[in-house]
Amino acid sequence: MNNSLEVLDHVRLNFSPSGLVFLNIALSFIMFGVALNIKVENFEAILRKPKAAIIGYISQTFLLPAITFLLVILLNPTPTIALGMILVAACPGGNISNFISSMAKGNVALAVSLTAISTSGAIFFTPFNFALWGNLYIHFYNAHSVAGLVRPLEIDKFQMFQTVFILLGIPVIIGLLVAKKFPKLTEKIKKPINRGSLLFFVLMVIIMLSANFTQFTSYVHLVFIFVLLQNGLAMATGYFFGKINHLSITDQRTLAIETGIHNSGLALALIFNPKIFPPEMELGGMAVIAAWWGIWHIISGLTLAFFWSKKPVLA
Repeated sequence: MNNSLEVLDHVRLNFSPSGLVFLNIALSFIMFGVALNIKVENFEAILRKPKAAIIGYISQTFLLPAITFLLVILLNPTPTIALGMILVAACPGGNISNFISSMAKGNVALAVSLTAISTSGAIFFTPFNFALWGNLYIHFYNAHSVAGLVRPLEIDKFQMFQTVFILLGIPVIIGLLVAKKFPKLTEKIKKPINRGSLLFFVLMVIIMLSANFTQFTSYVHLVFIFVLLQNGLAMATGYFFGKINHLSITDQRTLAIETGIHNSGLALALIFNPKIFPPEMELGGMAVIAAWWGIWHIISGLTLAFFWSKKPVLA
């Protein structure tokens, strides 16, 4: 195995408690903004025509973590890089996926619906998928590696569930209630909050990287190919899973983007939470994977959306 990759496993990152608080606030604010765009009608539309939403949810929540597991077995990165890839795959759709779907001439209503159900389901499925596929990877790695044993994942699943609920569930519930009770106010604040959410996300990434800039720039090239392949595979999974299930072109584009855009901010919030991953754990590979995902999926998503925006949507 590449020695430079092994070095990345032992990189210790600097992240203060105040930085974690800001990260959590930023992520909660982003999810509150997402919820303002979700209406009860979105869920009613799913109940009336559930096929596309069910296929999209399977792609996001079940296929991608499973395919990511196979990818890390094939690529054989170091354990923390592999676990970082699995954690990102276990997270729900990202907050800018709806905008990118719109730009790509996708089905915006489906995109919003998938954001709603994947975010809601993440309270359970993010801890479940990470524990399931992470432990399967570790057992496989231990069985086939001569470099020494990697200890099984000993995370507090309830603590992860609690953290995901606080960071995603509560802001989404509050956002849904505000949108329902104060529709006129929601229309006024929706755009400023969504723009502010994007700014918050950028600031969040900058703050996370500022204390670890040297480590990030020194090692990001080592994870570039892993993120490139995983993100490309995620988009291809969504697109072709929609295609083989005979969805429309607009739905196929939406599934590609919803499967390829992931909430890497949540992954970082979990990685830096000392109650989930103790500080003595060496998580350099996980953090660099999640941080680069946060940048790369915007680049790849916007690039794909720009390409599709120039292509007519054929029946």
